[in-house]
Amino acid sequence: MSFAQTVVLAAFAGGTIFLGLPVGRLRGLPVGVRAALTTAAAGVVLFLIYDVLAQAVEPVDHAMEAARGGSGAGEFGLYAVVLGASVTFGLLSVTYLTTRMSGRGERVALTPSQVALGTATGLGLHNFSEGLAIGQSAATGATAFALILVIGFALHNATEGFAIGAPLGMGDRPSWSFLAMAGGIGGGPTFLGGMVGYLLVSPVLSILFLGLAAGALIFVFNEMMAAARRFSLPMVTGVALTLGLLVAFSTDFVLSAAGA
Repeated sequence: MSFAQTVVLAAFAGGTIFLGLPVGRLRGLPVGVRAALTTAAAGVVLFLIYDVLAQAVEPVDHAMEAARGGSGAGEFGLYAVVLGASVTFGLLSVTYLTTRMSGRGERVALTPSQVALGTATGLGLHNFSEGLAIGQSAATGATAFALILVIGFALHNATEGFAIGAPLGMGDRPSWSFLAMAGGIGGGPTFLGGMVGYLLVSPVLSILFLGLAAGALIFVFNEMMAAARRFSLPMVTGVALTLGLLVAFSTDFVLSAAGA
């Protein structure tokens, strides 16, 4: 697969994130529906935290097995440090920035647009690593596998757009330009990762961006659940959280069944 073909496919995989974004412009919905949408989005984010950490830990596990066999102890140490540091930095840096928003170093509640942008940022870091996987597969001649990854990641990203857009239903109606910006932040890195991955195979880089994504998404999930609790509809939000989680897992099962 050529570099140009890889870039086009990576752009397609990231572009499907725009499909779920228009939900952020829906207005006039009953409180229960708004609560369900917000918490279902949190369910998608919860799955993504699991998915991101699983992908980040996999190369660390492989390096650990190699170290047990008497080789690669330095590689295991490097991977483990990169993973721990990136998750920590991803979570604490976002937390620090939000505490500075009040100008007094105090914790402040985020607006729906800030939650959406935070989600988009976490997803962008995640999607950069997905682009790396597409680019590396194409560069090594695994064309069929690269195509499977593109289809699977495109399916994933459609649900990720919903996770960005749903929290916006609690604030002012976002402009189309804002949604386009959020989609670019969340989906654009898939395109960039595809280019970098084709030219450079780097497990450390993948672990780094996955760890940063996990940290940011942990923070976002906490914010989403805090917003969901304000609706005071525990059964509605509980069911919606479960459904969002199950739908996200189902897209992952499709990808796994396809052989990715």
